[in-house]
Amino acid sequence: MKIGILGSGMMGGTLGTIWAAEGHEVTFSYSRQASKLERLAQATGAHYGTPAEAARNADVVLLAVHWSRIDDVLAQAGDLSGKCVVNCCVPLDSDNRYLVVGTSTSGAEELAKRLPNVHFVSAFNTTPSEALIEVFQRRTATVTKPDVLYYGDDSTAKRMVETLIDAAGYQPLDAGALETARFVEPFAMVTAELAYNQPGKPSLVYRFDRL
Repeated sequence: MKIGILGSGMMGGTLGTIWAAEGHEVTFSYSRQASKLERLAQATGAHYGTPAEAARNADVVLLAVHWSRIDDVLAQAGDLSGKCVVNCCVPLDSDNRYLVVGTSTSGAEELAKRLPNVHFVSAFNTTPSEALIEVFQRRTATVTKPDVLYYGDDSTAKRMVETLIDAAGYQPLDAGALETARFVEPFAMVTAELAYNQPGKPSLVYRFDRL
């Protein structure tokens, strides 16, 4: 697949690196430093450019920016009609402490309203970026893979994101309709607490099992 990365920080940069290693055609974009995009592209054999260039020919667009940057990156990306947009943003305040949207709606639902003509799904926003490379490296040796929750109302987007989750070494776990975001986004705060404020490494994974 052709994948445009809107936001090349820890999450976008790492997922783009993983998908490029799996043979997908990746274009990195949207960084405070153009040199960072160039380094990512050189290290992975991918491309880099503006958000509009990353999105233009993409089959999938990964939206991976801080909530405060949503307006700016969407304006720069331009028309995303017909694209599969994978959202991994959590609607956090400027201090990354509190959700600014919920629980009668959610960040994902508000984004979907702004992007009515795309194939929209949310994924990876409950997964600390520090775990991504280690999970990817273990993907062929691990019998039981960790889960990644994904959710949305668009079956086309869900099928595409299942492929990308599997490529990253995780087990796709369908959490239902997009309105599930009202409860998944607070769960992302739980995984952040466990990863960054409790003892242990921040490379946290999780798995749900049915008895």
